[in-house]
Amino acid sequence: MNFIYKKFMKMRERYINTLAKLYEYSTTVYENNKLSVLLDSEMGYTYGSFRKKCDEISHRLSRYGIGAGDKVAILSQNMPNWTVAMFSLVPFGRVSVPILPDSSENEVTNILNHSGSKAIFISKRLLPKLSKECNEKMDLVIDIETFEIIKRNDDAFTCDGKTAQPQPDDIATIIYTSGTTGNAKGVMLSHRNLCQNIIESLHAHKCTERDVWLSILPMAHTYELSIGVLYPLFVGACVYYIQKPPTPTVLLSAMKAVRPTVMLSVPLIIEKIYKNSVIPTIRRSRVLRWMKKHTPTLLCRLIGMKLRATFGGRLKFFGIGGSKLDITVEEFLKKAKFPYAIGYGLTETAPLICHAGVKHTKPGSTGVAAYGVSVKLIDVNPETGEGEIVCKGDNVMLGYYKDPARTRSVFTDDGWFRTNDLATVDEKGRYYIKGRLSNMILGPSGENIYPEEIENVINNMEEVNESIVLERDGRLVALVQFNDNIINWNQEGEDQFFEKLQARKEAIMNYVNRHVNKSSKINDVEVVKEPFEKTATQKIRRFKYSRKEETGHQKPEKDDGKRQDGEKQDGE
Repeated sequence: MNFIYKKFMKMRERYINTLAKLYEYSTTVYENNKLSVLLDSEMGYTYGSFRKKCDEISHRLSRYGIGAGDKVAILSQNMPNWTVAMFSLVPFGRVSVPILPDSSENEVTNILNHSGSKAIFISKRLLPKLSKECNEKMDLVIDIETFEIIKRNDDAFTCDGKTAQPQPDDIATIIYTSGTTGNAKGVMLSHRNLCQNIIESLHAHKCTERDVWLSILPMAHTYELSIGVLYPLFVGACVYYIQKPPTPTVLLSAMKAVRPTVMLSVPLIIEKIYKNSVIPTIRRSRVLRWMKKHTPTLLCRLIGMKLRATFGGRLKFFGIGGSKLDITVEEFLKKAKFPYAIGYGLTETAPLICHAGVKHTKPGSTGVAAYGVSVKLIDVNPETGEGEIVCKGDNVMLGYYKDPARTRSVFTDDGWFRTNDLATVDEKGRYYIKGRLSNMILGPSGENIYPEEIENVINNMEEVNESIVLERDGRLVALVQFNDNIINWNQEGEDQFFEKLQARKEAIMNYVNRHVNKSSKINDVEVVKEPFEKTATQKIRRFKYSRKEETGHQKPEKDDGKRQDGEKQDGE
């Protein structure tokens, strides 16, 4: 029986090479299973009712001439209807254009214009981001919450929106990403790319129809789309969504109600739990302080048990990806036996390149090459062993939409995709990322300086919320944002405020420069009042802060009116 089951699983892996086949398979095999639920609402689907709704909307799109090859955007917060919108498009040969809900009106306009989207599914709360210009161009504007037509172009009512069975290398979706560089690009992902990531996920951690997902990351991001939407669909599982932003209070309530077995997260979420909950809890308790000194392993196990209970008590897989996890936090999770896993990849690889499963994590490592993906280092420095990660496989994108020059620039002459990430690799094939090639700073003596490593030191200081390190005029400058209540900004401009701020900055510089090598010592510290602007996976958009005048802050003036060197005041 086990042999027959394994043979069936292998056949399924080979058969599903398009999202149309995934759609057909899942809605047939799991017809009566629950597919999705929106907490505190009536929105939700079984696999059977999901198919019925997708087919219905597909027919409606066809009546307005929107057929195979046409682009249709999705701009919405997470909800079951997001998946319905997606699967009213891709199984029928249309191309989805997911847009992150926190995109600005200008970003939405650029994406819609560049992609040539003919229709859009949009939530009412995000309608203000749809410019008048874009609204007029759309043949259909559909309310994603009710699937009612908000606006239609009756001239487009032609009934000739023919659909087609997509082929593995046809475009399934175009995902626009600026990453942290600010230069937006439309990543063309094929059906094969996305199906390959389903199989990679299956080999990384086998899930079944008994598993329960709790979704907290944007569905328009490749990480959540591939592993949080498509993978549970493949195994017949159910995904729960929350209506409000995932604040600690909202998350606690949701985890108690859902008791998930699977969650996907970015490092910032678990790092904040560690920094804002675990550390203060230990500090407040005399017993826990004693345990930290004398029985640290037992302490971590006890906290790990409490942490798993907080997540609902059934958690088997807590995937962390999108950026590098702080090694101190990871060491704690490892000792606490918390079921975390590490994933590494990019939008261009749909996204998985490497992974470390729940029982195979090693602090500091991003894991081994994912199933079916070839990974290696090129241009390796013989002294440090550092080189750029490149990869090949069915996970690698078709290219950048309408941008062949940029597409060529990210591939080697022999067809390997260049990630722009520098790493080392150990004898077991585990990769250790040092930083982004584009972020690396070349020191005065030619040494490589990785700002991410300096930032890890700064971020481990108790009063620091987050930081970035940049080079300005040959000097290393740390931009630091403190935790709440560390700085009283209401006193800005007063001598007392200025003196306290200076003391904080000097403390940071002294601490950092004692803990980094000579070439990585920082020359200046600037304090940033507001949190840094981030991407969907909570990576700081570094390009926004590359020049001093763009930080948006200035060192407060003393009462004598003389301007001090350093940061700018808020608003300048």
